[in-house]
Amino acid sequence: MDRVNRDAQVTSEELLQPLVDARKVELELLDSLADSQMLGMKAHFLEPPIWEMGHVGWSQEYWILRHLDQAGTLLPGSDGIYDSFNVPYRLRWDHSYPTRRETHAYISEVLRRCIGRLESREPTPDEVYFYTLAALHEDMHTENLTLILHTLGYARPTLSSFDPASANRPVDPRYQPHDVSIPGGAFMLGATRDEPFVFDNEKWAHPVEVKPFRITSTPVTNAEFQRFVDDGGYRRRELWDRRGWDWRRREGVEHPLYWVRGPDGRWYERMFNLVVPLSPWNPVACVNWHEAEAYCRWAGRRLPTEAEWEIAASAEPTPDDRGISNRKRRFPWGDDPPTPDRANLDYRAGWTIDVRALPTGDSAFGCRQMIGNVWEWVADTFQPYPGFECDPYKEYSQPYFGQKKVLKGGCWTSRSRLVRNTWRNFYMRHRRNIFAGFRTVAL
Repeated sequence: MDRVNRDAQVTSEELLQPLVDARKVELELLDSLADSQMLGMKAHFLEPPIWEMGHVGWSQEYWILRHLDQAGTLLPGSDGIYDSFNVPYRLRWDHSYPTRRETHAYISEVLRRCIGRLESREPTPDEVYFYTLAALHEDMHTENLTLILHTLGYARPTLSSFDPASANRPVDPRYQPHDVSIPGGAFMLGATRDEPFVFDNEKWAHPVEVKPFRITSTPVTNAEFQRFVDDGGYRRRELWDRRGWDWRRREGVEHPLYWVRGPDGRWYERMFNLVVPLSPWNPVACVNWHEAEAYCRWAGRRLPTEAEWEIAASAEPTPDDRGISNRKRRFPWGDDPPTPDRANLDYRAGWTIDVRALPTGDSAFGCRQMIGNVWEWVADTFQPYPGFECDPYKEYSQPYFGQKKVLKGGCWTSRSRLVRNTWRNFYMRHRRNIFAGFRTVAL
């Protein structure tokens, strides 16, 4: 089974740099916390920050030192604390954790040994796979740690990657979100085999037939979603399917999770520990799949399918503009890696930005910000592609097929090295504390 593209030459330095960088960001986020905040607050679908800290080191040790070298753990009893698949959320506040200093010493020693075993020699294909897995796994957990800090209302972290210019990208005030017409046809959904590394749920590109459709050029904005809220969208039964209405009524939901109605009658939103005016041109964020679906019904629209989203992001039109070509882009703008003028990634902006910004990141059909800013819900339930086979990290995808909904594109906290058009994120449809929005398709 293919794990990595063996034609892609990777040096030890190229393999170690993401590992070191991922840890740097993880520790910067943790440095913003007082010791009293490391356990957090017991809540469904949240981990204690102290668990997050130890888990990334444990996973690195598990896949590199213990799996590749058959070494023993450096922290006896760690499997009973940090094994995410066998230690459920509800038990993660009940451990007798090592102290913060001891946890830092453990994960630092794991990283030191992982670096030392690979320095000054070329990596094997297995090492390329497992080092990359460890780095990208930590990237995903830095994103998760960020949403934990945000959910708990902790102070907004200041990272060394923050760039004021990225937070204030210029926009054309004449630009208006609009429908983009995408011709139908045959399309290869999923990752191609020339990718240097992909997760098992992206494998492999396979043909699908898609009818022509029209999709919005940008994600739904706060101003657009506010009209739905102010029109009583959360109280109108006809806009919600049965599961969504049961969730809304049970939770007493009347607006997005972090929106706050001010004494002046205006809408504000909570950004970590701050309450700030709602930015009308930023994408609505931290809404779940049910909320996105209800908005679509209110607007007379629908969510895109995963295939439609991926076509809009990665396909190119034929010369006569009547179909889609055989070429598939790795990113909406092409195959070159993300840059700050193309996508809001890597924590640079410190939050979401105006949907009108970053025109150089447009797809071939003119869809904007399909990578970065906010994750985007699609209609599909998470399912395996034809011929699916588990990679060594068996718990990553397979247990969640048929249960969760797919999200595409990454958000402002996603790392550039992690995302691409074929990347598939997945969450339960009622999760609303993730940095997720959506765009819509005409009926």
